[in-house]
This record gives sequence, C-alpha cells and structure tokens, in this order.
Amino acid sequence: MSALSSVAGSLAEAWQELRVHRLRVLLSLVVVAVSVAAFTAVVALGQMLSQGFQEQMERGGGRPALISLTAYDAGADPSGAPKTPDGTALDAAFQRTTERFGVEWTSRVAWLDAQLPGGGFAGMQAVDPDFGVMRRVPIVQGRWFTDADADRLVPAVVISENWWKSLGSPAMAAHPTVELSLSTWAPDGTQTAPVQAEAVVVGVTTSTDGPDSYAGYVIYEDIVAIAGPTISANADRQAWIPLEGADELMEALRVSFGSSLSSGMQAEAYRTDYVFQQEQGYDPFGPMFLVLGGIASLILALGGLSLLNITLVTVRHRIREIGVRRSFGATGARVFISVMLESVVATVIAGGIGIVVVILGLRLPIVTETIFMGLQEPPAFPMSAAITGLLVSAGVGALAGLVPALVAVRVRPIDAIRY
Repeated sequence: MSALSSVAGSLAEAWQELRVHRLRVLLSLVVVAVSVAAFTAVVALGQMLSQGFQEQMERGGGRPALISLTAYDAGADPSGAPKTPDGTALDAAFQRTTERFGVEWTSRVAWLDAQLPGGGFAGMQAVDPDFGVMRRVPIVQGRWFTDADADRLVPAVVISENWWKSLGSPAMAAHPTVELSLSTWAPDGTQTAPVQAEAVVVGVTTSTDGPDSYAGYVIYEDIVAIAGPTISANADRQAWIPLEGADELMEALRVSFGSSLSSGMQAEAYRTDYVFQQEQGYDPFGPMFLVLGGIASLILALGGLSLLNITLVTVRHRIREIGVRRSFGATGARVFISVMLESVVATVIAGGIGIVVVILGLRLPIVTETIFMGLQEPPAFPMSAAITGLLVSAGVGALAGLVPALVAVRVRPIDAIRY
C-alpha cells in the first residue's frame, strides 16, 4: 500500500512540476509530439502500405495458397513434334480432382489475343467466375462474372478502364457490346485462326498498363464454345487452397490429377502466391520495412536528443529548488523518481496528442483516396501503431529523463545557497 501511495505521490508531484514549468514543458511537448507523431505515422503507413502491397501481389500471384496444376505428354507423335494434350480430358480430370479434395475455389485460365474493330489489340484471359476472388480483380464499374453469365446467349466480358473509356464510358445499364476477333495459341506455338465474336460488357476493372494498352476477361466456357477445344490444351488450371498444409495438399492434388489422365501424361503442381516466395527466401516487403524502420528510428532519435537537451536545461534551472527539497528531507530516490516521471508524463501526454493528430490525418478522405486508391479493402489505421507510439513515447521520456534525474540526485542542500 505504501509503495502505491509513493508512486501516486510521485505522479502528483510530477504533474505539479509540469504545471509550474509549463513554458519549458511546452517546448518539450512540441518536440516530442512532432517526433512521436512522425514515428507513429511512419509505422502506421508501413503497416497500411504493406496491406495494400499484399493486395496488389495477390492480384498478380493469387491469394495464399494458390496453386497451378499442369500436365504434358512427354512423348512425341510420329512427326517428332510434341503430342497435343486433350484439353477436354484435362478439364475433366481437374474437376474430379478438386471435387475429391473439397477445393471450393478453382479456375481455368487461358490467354487470348483480341483484335478490335479500330485496329487495336487487347490481351484477354478466359477464366471461370472464381478467378475474380482468387486474384482480387478490382471492379470500378458494373460487376464481376457470376455463374449465371455462362447461360447468356451473348458472351459476357469484363474490360479494362482505359478500354471502357475508349468506348465513351457507356453506362453498364445500357449493356454495351464490343466486337472481338479472338485467337489463341496451339501447343506447338502456332497461333490459331481468329474467331469473330460479339460480347456484352458487364464490368470494368482497373487498367494496369499504359493508356493505349487494353485488357479484359471472358468466361472460359464461352471461349471453348466459340473457339473450340484447342484453347483447353494450353490452359492453366488453378486452385485456391488453405495455407496451412498447402504443400502436402498440393502434392496430393498433383498425384490425383496425374492418375486421372491417360498414360504418358506428366502432371506438375506449383505455387505462385507471395507467401511461397517469402518461404523461398524472397521477402517482397523486407526492403520497404527496412527503409521505413530507418526513417522512424532517425526521427525518434532526433526527438529524444531534443528532449534530453531541454530536460537538462530545466534541471540546471531548478538546482535551487531541488537543493531546498533535499534540505527538507527529500531522499535521492524520491528526487530521481520525481524528475524521471516528469519526463515520462510529459512525453506520454505529447505522444498521445501526436497519435490523435496522426489518426485524424490518415482518416481524411483525400489521404485515403490518394494513397489507397483502387484497393478492394482500404486498410484501417492499425491500433498496434498507436500502442507502439505510446510505448515509445514513454520509453523516450524515461531515457531522456535518466540523465537529468541522475544530475538532480547529485544536487546537495548547500547548492541551494549558491543559486
């Protein structure tokens, strides 16, 4: 009980000293508030940008754990060329395998070239509806594919934003259409004869390349019906499986997929998600965290040094006061704790003010729209950054108050007479 009373008394005394020396405290508060605010902002932005970068990488490599199943015939036909695999059989084997293991998210992916009426080209992918979730395809207008789109009389497409703008930015409710001349590649590397098709635009996704580069997606089954089964032979077959035990499940899927194929076919499986890259020793977020961590540490060090300088000056001006307190029986430990707590209390208050400013600033619409534009799930402010900022402000206060507290302990009652 006495220990709690002593701590409470020291806190009350520290608060009273802060009120008495409010001008010097204000200077230290400004320095610490700016330093902690900058530190918290860097930490928060690092975590928020990491989430944004993660979403961007999931668009390219898929959500963890995303695997691809492929198969090829190691033999050759009588002419010496590689045998053309039966795409229909591959699709059937893929469906049986994923159903057997209860994989809910799957998509077949084939690549197409589309020649446009105006003479331009668009790179397109034929996919299943699950692809949009597996790859986090962002939609800025309209919607992504649904299972019902496969029953349309006219194929449905999702096109890039710059392609949509080239059409005059038509409303999705008007059911705009595009004329396509589609071609793909045969397993021997030759391009197939183009097939003419008209498609209705159901959605618009963000553009990833230059303003003159168009891209889009079309439903896989529609392209097979239009262009024939040749497209299936070169398609990639992807599945999104749980991250825990992903390697074991991937191997089981590969074995099952291969056993469902005809003799001579070799099945392979591999992962494309960023978590797998990290497991292989490549950390895409490592350089960013090193840079942001260095900036945060530098800001904190400068703020701590400024606070240390101010607190030392403050103690030098209080030698008479401390000497009088020692003459009235204040112990060295009491003086040490009092001076130390003054610094800690001041920095925690300043840190709290700085953190509130950062939280309000990062929640401004102009900030979120500028930094996290195009993300499906804009990250919220990480509270771990706020907690870290408070802990760091208390730590900086303790470190900055250590030297002044030691100086204050060495003040003797006789020193009060000199000042």
